[in-house]
Amino acid sequence: MTSEMTATQTSLNRLLTTFIEQCQDKLGSLPSIEHDSQWPSKAEMDTVEEGKLTRWQPYKIEETLTFSNVETALEQALHPSIKEYFSFAYSENIDANSEDGELSLLFPWNFEDFERLQQNIIGHVLMKRRLRQPLSIFFAITDEEDINLVVDNADGSVWVEPVGLKGSKKLANSLAEFLDSLKIKVPQSHV
Repeated sequence: MTSEMTATQTSLNRLLTTFIEQCQDKLGSLPSIEHDSQWPSKAEMDTVEEGKLTRWQPYKIEETLTFSNVETALEQALHPSIKEYFSFAYSENIDANSEDGELSLLFPWNFEDFERLQQNIIGHVLMKRRLRQPLSIFFAITDEEDINLVVDNADGSVWVEPVGLKGSKKLANSLAEFLDSLKIKVPQSHV
């Protein structure tokens, strides 16, 4: 029995499907990346030798990935949308355009990357606490150095946030709303 997808999962599914379709339309293929046998991913499509190009596409994560260890360590629940976002797919980062500029959506490449992401989130939350700022969780970087896009942990809204500061501009009321507003930026060529 299949459970219904949340708004965030539906928006992510639509965005990643659009990414695949646009890559195939504009490149005639899926994007490629150099295979690293020490850093494999279920997103890789081909079996190739070390250092050779392999096609890749976002891979919907089948196993259940949780943030319970992060939430326990921080004694803080994370907003459901950010947990849904980071546990949805293994993928390379995906470039997109918003009304406010260019950005790269961050995704875990594999389970080890997901674990590293969790450690980065813990570090980010501890920094926010030390600075006595509202809790936010990053999910994208922008074309401007030290500017991230974050989800406000209290209400799920999306904000522009300079590193070390609190959110400076609200972009959307929810992560799903923000994802639905993006235009995919297809890679120019392979790698």
